Amino acid sequence: MKPHRGWRLLAVAGVALATSAHVGSPDTYFEGRAGPYPVRVIVRTPGVIPGLAQITVRLLAPPAAPTVLVVPVFWDPKTAAPPPPDIAKRVPGDSTLYSASLWLMRYGAYSVQVKVESPDGEGTALVPIDAIATRRLPLPTPLALLLGGLGALLFAGAVTLVAAAVRESVLDPGVVPDGRRKRLARIAGVAGALLLALALVGARAWWHAVDAQYRTGLFRPLHATTTVEAGMAGSVLRFTIDDPAWTDPRRPAAPLVPDHGHLMHLFLVRDSGMAAFAHLHPVPAGAATFVTSAPPVPAGDYRVYADIVLESGFSETLVSSVRVPRTAAPWHPSDPDDSWLAASHPRHPGGDTVSLADGSTLIWERGDGAVVVDREAPLRFVVRASDGAPAALEPYMGMAGHLMLARDDGAVFVHLHPAGTVSLAAAQTFALRQPGDTIPGALSKRLSADHDAHKGEPVFPATTSFPYAFPMPGRYRLWVQVKRGGRILTGAFDVDVQPRAS
Repeated sequence: MKPHRGWRLLAVAGVALATSAHVGSPDTYFEGRAGPYPVRVIVRTPGVIPGLAQITVRLLAPPAAPTVLVVPVFWDPKTAAPPPPDIAKRVPGDSTLYSASLWLMRYGAYSVQVKVESPDGEGTALVPIDAIATRRLPLPTPLALLLGGLGALLFAGAVTLVAAAVRESVLDPGVVPDGRRKRLARIAGVAGALLLALALVGARAWWHAVDAQYRTGLFRPLHATTTVEAGMAGSVLRFTIDDPAWTDPRRPAAPLVPDHGHLMHLFLVRDSGMAAFAHLHPVPAGAATFVTSAPPVPAGDYRVYADIVLESGFSETLVSSVRVPRTAAPWHPSDPDDSWLAASHPRHPGGDTVSLADGSTLIWERGDGAVVVDREAPLRFVVRASDGAPAALEPYMGMAGHLMLARDDGAVFVHLHPAGTVSLAAAQTFALRQPGDTIPGALSKRLSADHDAHKGEPVFPATTSFPYAFPMPGRYRLWVQVKRGGRILTGAFDVDVQPRAS
């Protein structure tokens, strides 16, 4: 392994330690409908559990006299009864924006129920999120000094009270303590100080034990290994989840559920310049291994990202790496939804228009403004046919389009849909769960049946957008995928994301 590549992969792994369902992008973005009302929801997770999540709800078509209610619902197949909702408050200066703070008390899969009420009716949207602990909150030095000083005063006060009680508490008013009582008071003060010191030592040990337990609960992504093996019919890509937390037979892993019809969405991004890209859908070959036909991308080192969703609704992006060898064998995709792009350099770097393989064009309507960290990004795209007319889009895995974006150093990777960063399968786990879903695999079967019953999606318009805000400044590449004429078409764009103004 080359030294610079090793450092890059370490950086990717380090960022992955602080994220779950999207590398380097912990917040959740959702755009959809709460009944008849279109909404855009952002959930900023606290990074600590228990912790306070910040929820913002924008009404894209505000009804008359709206009330916005939000409630966190923890995944629990034994009961479907949610806690009482909180009322989101209107943000001053913006009549369409509401905010609320919700406590996430347990580690695992949650959904935020957003309910919009008005005289015209009501509707509810489910926004799945992952509640994970990714960090320990630091104790600021000024606060530590203040608490230390107050603790010293309390310690001295307690010792003083013990000594005073022994010296004077049984004396009549006005009687001066004699030498014997003063000596007893000093002895009692020393004994009290020793007992308090022992109590502090015990408290310190208890605190370190609690802290150690919290550290063991910090989120750690599952370890995985990727290999490419040459075969008679072409190369085979093998993705194996070899983490003990997944393979331990004493603690069997929760079943996976299909997201957009696939148990895994796997992405290859060439490590050098992100010059090649693939979007694949491996199939299970055992409890921990997934295999697919390796696409004929240029040989080299690749970053690997794999999206999975557990039956609880908990979604995760696994990070790995692989060296892809040269191959001359024809590619026979394992799945009709598989696709790849050998040279994903934009035709016009930094431009807004790219040519697609069928002769149509993909236009990014980004506007003239800069793309800034934590500010809503203008991810709006339109497809035009070769004659310039808007081109209708066919469903690609049930969506009008898919967008994958990555920072050049691998610190951020996100798989977006027009509905945002949320997993459709995770939302379905909360929508379709029943109190009797205590048998592993029962909900997964129902989700598969529900997917099969909704395969006849309509044709989508030429324009599609993706709600998102970039979490870090830097150089990014975007791959936008749509489907026309039965072909999966991929266009790539570059963008420089600017830091927030100080």
